[in-house]
Amino acid sequence: MFKIDLHVHSKFSGDSSAEPEDIIERAIELGLDGIAFTEHYSYEASEPVEGLKEKYYGHILIFRGVEFSTLEGHCLVFGVNTDRLGLSLPPVSELIEIVNRKGGVVIPTHPFRGSNSLGDALLTINGFAAIEGYNGYNHHMFNQRAIEVANRLNLPYTGGSDAHDHNEVGQCYTEFFVPVTEDGLVEALKSGKYRGVDIRKISRAYPDGFF
Repeated sequence: MFKIDLHVHSKFSGDSSAEPEDIIERAIELGLDGIAFTEHYSYEASEPVEGLKEKYYGHILIFRGVEFSTLEGHCLVFGVNTDRLGLSLPPVSELIEIVNRKGGVVIPTHPFRGSNSLGDALLTINGFAAIEGYNGYNHHMFNQRAIEVANRLNLPYTGGSDAHDHNEVGQCYTEFFVPVTEDGLVEALKSGKYRGVDIRKISRAYPDGFF
């Protein structure tokens, strides 16, 4: 099994003070095999972590993506530098068409949280590689709804902490059933051979499951 947290924000997102190295060290401590920096709005915002790949080579895989804003809500994009697409709050269908054509993947994030989420629009839009099923900032019922829709659409679902602090890393992650290489994340996501995982402790306030 390869465990990768696919949704993490550092200080380069603009709404976090987390240092990338603190995030990486925490991920290693937790036994994760990989971590993806998905800063808000800009792929190139995560450029500074490129210099850390060599330092941590052999300890953990470091990936870059982006949490991109579309007209309907936020999506993770991997495999494409969205800064070079010239898009500003496009319809999600336009983003999907361009990213898929360029060989990347699009995954809607926290789709049923409400704010910045696609919601039931998922049911009418084609071309997603997967749906984010487990998001570390979500109430359990929002995640369960996302997984239900993923199953209904016959799509795999991912997991990501949506961490904005190093202590939040790894609360949710994606468990791959195939090896993932430094250059092979997109292909692994296209394979569908993975599932999202939520390891948060059961809360007495929410006896149905998680926070």
